[in-house]
Amino acid sequence: MDRDNRKNSEMWRSRDLLKVIPFTGVIQGGLQDGLQITINGTVIYSNGNRFAVNFQTGHNDNDIAFHFNPRFEEGGYVVCNTKQKGSWGAEERKMQMPFQRGCPFELCFLVQSSEFKVMVNKNLFMQYAHRVPFHRVNTICVTGAVQLSYISFQNTGAALIPPAFSTVQFSQAACFPPKPKGRKPKPPRIWPAGSAPITQTVIHTVQSTPGQMFPQNPMIPPMAYPNPTYPIPFFTSIPGGLYPSKSIMVSGTVLPSAQRFYINLCSGRDIAFHLNPRFDENAVVRNTQINSCWGSEERSLPRQMPFFRGQSFSVWIMCEGSCLKLAVDGQHLCEYYHRLKNLPAINSLEVGGDIQLTHVQT
Repeated sequence: MDRDNRKNSEMWRSRDLLKVIPFTGVIQGGLQDGLQITINGTVIYSNGNRFAVNFQTGHNDNDIAFHFNPRFEEGGYVVCNTKQKGSWGAEERKMQMPFQRGCPFELCFLVQSSEFKVMVNKNLFMQYAHRVPFHRVNTICVTGAVQLSYISFQNTGAALIPPAFSTVQFSQAACFPPKPKGRKPKPPRIWPAGSAPITQTVIHTVQSTPGQMFPQNPMIPPMAYPNPTYPIPFFTSIPGGLYPSKSIMVSGTVLPSAQRFYINLCSGRDIAFHLNPRFDENAVVRNTQINSCWGSEERSLPRQMPFFRGQSFSVWIMCEGSCLKLAVDGQHLCEYYHRLKNLPAINSLEVGGDIQLTHVQT
């Protein structure tokens, strides 16, 4: 079997991943001065002509510290406001529309002591002075005519909160561990253009079971590789190896002529987990290779093939004590019970085949 024909192509087509909207995420401990929240998504063509990002207290919308509301009406404009105890304050309108229907965007909110700074596609768009103490905010909600790719939090104390995998819709949570005592925080590093801090927290709008939270080991920050041009095959380490609550994310686009691609979690020369979508067989094969010998394949799935030629995808792999749980585009796919039991020794990732990678996080 298996190291498939490997191709490297500059062709890359983007299909926005269909996510659960409205999306609600809990920010444990509230907003912090210096926290940067980045939302990547696409404005969609729909019956609605608005979308909104709300920074609020709790899951209901009675108290919204900052309501950011682009409206595709009358030439387009953005409404900003604050709601307290169910009553809206005075609107602030920006008679400018930086978003376009059908186009992807990057929307960034920087929390400062006196205001929110809002950047769209890396350009400063507006500032919104705090009307209520920002530390009361513990929830972000995104609604309306938008599809999300991911939401990230950048803060020196941030830790990854991966998704859980079930069929119950739930609000994803982002946690910030307490600052270590007795040590001064390290100064921020300078990152080259096109890269991102390893403290990036990525939250996909996936489905999860109420009450479940799976924080990463705060001592081992996730490694993010946001450069859209990757070599194929792509190799990288998994810091700390696998352990319960560890998650890995791989996003990319299947080439239009694709036959197969693979994602391998490796322990030395062994492949602890081999995920191998095969378009020539319309199957998603899972297996383990030990001492160069493949074990028995697993092919059964609870739903149809989740990958499509010419379309993008996002794979989450969540490690639990007994198995790996997989989700594709936010939907639970399957479980794979560990055949190699020494989880910390599973410490490298390989991705190859007929795809273009766009994001890897280990």
